[in-house]
Amino acid sequence: MTLGAVALGMALALGAPTPLSAQDAPLKVVATTGMIADAARQIGGDAVTVHALMGPGVDPHSYRQTRTDIVAMVNSDLVLRHGLYLEAQMEDFFAGLGKRKPVISVAEVLPRDKLIAHEEYADKFDPHVWMDPQLWSDAIVAVRDALIEARPETEEVFRANAAAHLEEVAALAAYARKVEATVPQEARVLITAHDAFNYFGRAHGFEVLGIQGISTQSEAGLQRVSELVDVLVSRGIKAVFVESSVSDRSVRALIEGAAARGHEVSIGGELFSDAMGEDGTYEGTYLGMIDHNMTLIARSLGGSAPERGANGRLAAGR
Repeated sequence: MTLGAVALGMALALGAPTPLSAQDAPLKVVATTGMIADAARQIGGDAVTVHALMGPGVDPHSYRQTRTDIVAMVNSDLVLRHGLYLEAQMEDFFAGLGKRKPVISVAEVLPRDKLIAHEEYADKFDPHVWMDPQLWSDAIVAVRDALIEARPETEEVFRANAAAHLEEVAALAAYARKVEATVPQEARVLITAHDAFNYFGRAHGFEVLGIQGISTQSEAGLQRVSELVDVLVSRGIKAVFVESSVSDRSVRALIEGAAARGHEVSIGGELFSDAMGEDGTYEGTYLGMIDHNMTLIARSLGGSAPERGANGRLAAGR
């Protein structure tokens, strides 16, 4: 028996009920990541209650479901997960849960020709699709369709809310194109803790270099750090970035390595990679997360962008 089956069996043994919600009660949705939870809230409005498993600063690559998570998912009407092997430690659990209730992998609907293939594993793809707002729009549509399937009598509301949210995302994508275009060509190198920004790089013409691979579970070896120090020094790169959900230890090793060779590198700021900002803040929404990243990257690498972002809502001094 797999670990996922054991975990699911434990929840069922606790007597957790799995009835469908009454039609006049909000649809109970559990989402793995904050980005998916935000999409469900934007589309569902008052017709849904959304519980996000992974909060600010949580790394989905290494996350394992807790007992509380299991009970929440078993009691839900709908589970929304990312897929593309992002929630790697929960694969077995979702396989078992999917036999008992709807478990939708929202990123799995994206056309394979729009995805970035994994360099080392056949038929595996970079899961960080939310870094390109235009691409993430397809995932938002998948969330909309899942909500409609679960609660068809509220379809009109879900479609209207989704259309409004997609307009906001399209406006943010346009802002991103505008501000990233101001970054000088020679400065279009984004170095971060792990390869979470390849879709951003493809969309905006940046070279993206991560100390670790696509998953934070990969090792950042001394050779990789040495290689990136060479890049920093030889190309005169002045800024690298830390991530909110990944330790900054390897990034600081780069800075120290460059300093040992007489080249000064600073931290350009903290980017949101696999998780959004704090709950209740603008940066704790998908729009705020991406606005923060796009604005910070442009300003730190020699481009121009408003300090408070696309809508003047970013926290001052970020």
